[in-house]
Formats: sequence, C-alpha cells, structure tokens
Amino acid sequence: RYSLFYNHLKNIEESEGGLDKFTKSYKTFGVNQLADGGIYCKEWAPGAEAVFLAGDFNGWNPFSHPYKKLEYGKWELFMPPEDGCSPVPHGSKLKVVIRAQNGALLYRISPWARYVVRDEDKVNYDWVHWNPPQSYIHKNPSPKRLKSLRIYESHVGIASPEGKVASYKNFTYNVLPRIKDLGYNCVQLMAIMEHAYYASFGYQVTSFFAASSRYGTPDDLKEMIDVAHSMGITVLLDVVHSHASKNSEDGLNQFDGTDSCFFHSGYRGNHQLWDSRLFDYANWEVLRFLLSNLRMWIEDYRFDGFRFDGVTSMLYHHHGIGTGFSGDYNEYFGLHVDEDALCYLMLANHMINSLHPECITIAEDVSGMPALCRPVAEGGGGFDYRLAMAIPDKWIQIIKELKDEDWNMGNIVHTLTNRRYEEKYIAYAESHDQALVGDKTLAFRLMDAEMYTNMSVLMPLTPVIDRGIQLHKMIRLITHALGGESYLNFMGNEFGHPEWLDFPRIGNNESYHYARRQFNLTEDDLLRYKFLNAFDRDMNRLEERFGWLASPQAYVSEKHESNKVIAFERAGLIFIFNFHPYQSYVDYRVVIWHSSLTVAFKYKILLDSDAGEYGGHQRLDHNTEYFSEEYPHNYRPNSIMV
Repeated sequence: RYSLFYNHLKNIEESEGGLDKFTKSYKTFGVNQLADGGIYCKEWAPGAEAVFLAGDFNGWNPFSHPYKKLEYGKWELFMPPEDGCSPVPHGSKLKVVIRAQNGALLYRISPWARYVVRDEDKVNYDWVHWNPPQSYIHKNPSPKRLKSLRIYESHVGIASPEGKVASYKNFTYNVLPRIKDLGYNCVQLMAIMEHAYYASFGYQVTSFFAASSRYGTPDDLKEMIDVAHSMGITVLLDVVHSHASKNSEDGLNQFDGTDSCFFHSGYRGNHQLWDSRLFDYANWEVLRFLLSNLRMWIEDYRFDGFRFDGVTSMLYHHHGIGTGFSGDYNEYFGLHVDEDALCYLMLANHMINSLHPECITIAEDVSGMPALCRPVAEGGGGFDYRLAMAIPDKWIQIIKELKDEDWNMGNIVHTLTNRRYEEKYIAYAESHDQALVGDKTLAFRLMDAEMYTNMSVLMPLTPVIDRGIQLHKMIRLITHALGGESYLNFMGNEFGHPEWLDFPRIGNNESYHYARRQFNLTEDDLLRYKFLNAFDRDMNRLEERFGWLASPQAYVSEKHESNKVIAFERAGLIFIFNFHPYQSYVDYRVVIWHSSLTVAFKYKILLDSDAGEYGGHQRLDHNTEYFSEEYPHNYRPNSIMV
C-alpha cells in the first residue's frame, strides 16, 4: 500500500510539479475571475466532442463561446475583460454545454461550480457565478490543534425550533454561543456540500465545491466559521468522497455524456444500496478533483479538518454490504480491498498533513481496518481519529434486549475499551444515525411516550422518567470518560431531544415538524430537559479542566457483576458507576492507582449524576472528604471507602 501511495506521489511530483501545484487546481478549473477582469475557464470532459460556455452573459447562445481542446480530455476558454470589467457579471447564471459523442447537446453545471441555487418553482439547481465585489475577509485565526476534542455534530438546516430550513446566520448568532456554553470545543458540520435532495441529510452530493445555498451565501458560511474561531471552536466538515448523487442535470453523473468520466463504468460504478455513483480513485483527474476539493474547503472557508463519510464503503470492493468484521486480519488484506481508494485516502491525509498540519481528519469506518489512524509513513491511512461505532450499537442492544438486572458490566467495559493500540477513537453514545426516523435516540428508548406527558417538574417523577434521566447521564459520562480519546454528541441529544428526526419528503407531506431542534425545551424552567442539559455542560467543563480525553487509557479497577458497579481511574480522577437498578451502597471500597503512598490522598466529589441540579435525588453530601489508605483491594495496595 505504501508503495502504491509513493508511486502516486512520485508521479505527481514529476508530471504536475508537486502536490502543492496539483491540488491548487480549484483555482484554475471551473470559471475563474482573473485580476485584469478577464475570465479563465477549464474543464475535464474526456468523452466530449466539443465544449461551450453559455449563460446570461451571452443570451444563452450555446455556440458563441467554444472551449479549446487540450491534452488528456481537458478543455479551456479565455474571455478577455470588456471595458475593464468582467464579461461574466457576478450573479450570472451559467451552463457548460457539452456536445456528446452521439451529437446531443448536454447542459451541465461545472463540477467545480462554487455556488448553485434552486428557484422555488424549479426542480433542478442552477449554477450562479459567484464573484462579489467584496468577499468576506476572515478576522480570526484558526484555533490551535486541540488535545481533547469534544465534538458537537450539527446540521445547519435543522438548528432552529421553527419548522423551516434554518440559516448560516441563525447558526452563527443563536447556536454557536450555545455550543460554547455547553463546553464543546469543536463543531462538525453536516450537509454543507451542496445536495439537491434535502432529505438525503447531505449524503447525496451534487456540487462538491459549492456550499449549500439553502442556508445562505458562501460569505454567510465564511462568517459563521470565523465567528466560531473567535470563540475558540474548531470547525470540521463532514466530507462525502465515498460516492456522489446520480443526478446528471445538476450533478456529476454523465457530465461528459459517458457513463464513466469521474466514476467507474457499469456495475462497479454504482452503489446498490445508496443508489449513487462510485468514484474511480485510480483516475488521475479524479484524484485532482477530490484532493483539490479538500484544499478548497480548508483555504477558502477555513475549515479545520474533515470527517470522511462512508470510509468502509471506500475500503472494500464489497462496500461492507452483507459483510461482518470480526477483527481477523484476512478481512483487511486481500483482493477484496480497494487499494486505489485506500491510496486516495493516504494521499488526502498526506496532503492535509503536509500543507495544513494543524488540520484534523476523522474516518467513519465500521470495519476496524488496522493502522487506519497511523501515519502514512508507517504504511497507515494517516487519519487522526476513527469513530468508535460499536459503542452506540452496544448501548442500543443493551437497552432493547436486557432487563436492568441483566446488564453485563464486563461486556460494557470491553466495548468501551476495545480499540486498537495507539489509534485514537472518538467515543459517542449516539449520533445522528440514532436520531433519524426509523430509529430512536437513547432518551426516547428509555422514556418513550412518557416524554410527552411527564417531563414537567409539576408532574410526579415517574419510575420511567426517573430511570431514563439517570441512565441518560450515566451512559454519556461513562462513554465520555472510558470510550476513547475524543467525544461526540449530535445536536439536541445532550438534553434528550424528544421524538425523531425526519426531513420533509413526500412520505410525510413535506412537513418540517420533525426537521428541527427544539432548543427552547432547555430554557423552560418547568421542564426536566434542563437537568440533562446542565449535566452535559458540566461534564464537558470537567473534561476541559482535567483533560481525560488526552490522557492514557483508563485503569479499570472494578467491573462487579452482582453489584453492577464499574470503577476506573483516568487523568487523576476516580469514576464510579452504580448501574444496579435498586441497590445503593455505603462504605464501598474502591481501588486507587497509586502503588505506594507516603501520605494519604484526599478526594472530593467533582461531578455527581444524583445532584439536584441534574434531576437527581441528592443522596450524597458534597462536603464529604474521602481519604486514601494502605488497605489492599482488588490486587492493589491502596483504596478508599465511598
């Protein structure tokens, strides 16, 4: 794999003048404004017989502005300035006109288009030339690379209690302050790359270089990222390079009139479950397109890194369909691995690390591919983090299938600590996947219908609500503290957002009722959502103070099956969880890590899920001081009584 990567890198150096020049192609491809007011256009359309540019600027004459054919399927067009002004004014609608091999004229949006919009009375998107007289100027530097990542997974369009598509402006001024207050230091933005179908959650991308116009303008997004940076918040883009929408009128599909171009032709170029097109990662121009795409988001918009979606689908020719992964190395090495796709990921991470070493990359891989998060120089994939995708599945399985008294402490600990040595994992109890219609969030699984009637503090605390609130806090804290080197939460789940997430579509009469986040629930003093919100905030703030995510993996001292107790130590803190459904304990002895003590250590309670401000029963006295003693317990010489 490293040999394949190295050969690609060597070829880029020899034929393209280096990785820096190769990945700057976003500045020359598409339609670009020149300093003298002229326009330079460039496209890659290997299957085209001829290429033209048409639009408002020439009265939509499809033949007046032909491109010149270059080598290797490239085409270019230069348009001189007119009286010192651009021949294509800002806001003009454009189309690349392709004469296909069968003679047909195809009106296409450039794959490199920076701004596309859809009029309300139309189905397809239109390409709009974006060249404002004054572009947004970033005022704040990007935050330094974080040691502890606390990620708030977000979707701009649903980030409002109102039943509508919310805006970048709304996110900037209403949501970012909330994220900051909750103690998250990183926001991961979904559905930013333009996608024609809103209900695809942004995973059927049609225009890879365009920020979605349904939320506002490119400058609105730049301002949003700039304001996040002013708050010390790192901003990651959920990037979709694993597949593309099948749309041809306003997407990449059949751009030059052929079945291939950016994709594999035939069966290999189609994803049978996602009904989308699959990139040909062995193609030189596809590598140029995808690598330049990453660089554009970093340099133009100031994104601080990426979460790569669908990495499992990229890594294997079977795309993970109907395949289980047990950890056996035969599953990761063989002809079923798509080495071209893996090489692309290595190139992407190498480019980002070389040109922008402060940026972060995350792999969404369920397979457990070894070394995916080790440096490229070691033959690894080069990612900084991978998602610990087994953890949310484990919590769902436990809650769905087991009675509280049957919870297996050892199995919980194994799932939370089972990760590859020296590869960083992002732990999460639930993400957007669990919030979508057809699934259930943890809060909804735990409390279900009673969330509609019994979340008011004026109502008696029922056993279902009491159990749900307490377990919601405990599950999130043990996942946060034991499950990885970073933590992720999907917006709204921190306070147990009721119901599910469903975008407007024909099946729900195009309703926005479930395509929103009811942040107002936490601001109502009469609702119990405020307790979960406060606990999530203080949990994050405690991590910021002690940095357990950046500390070595925890030392687990107890996983007691009959007592249902888990205890571990990390970053100098002792975490103790009692998952027993009805049994509390006094004078409970717990190990402390220190092997030799010359003086007794004093401990105090820092975070208590049973505290009143978190909807607990206030059974612990926070003024109590706990002292360590030389009393052997669980094969360690020192312990404390709690």
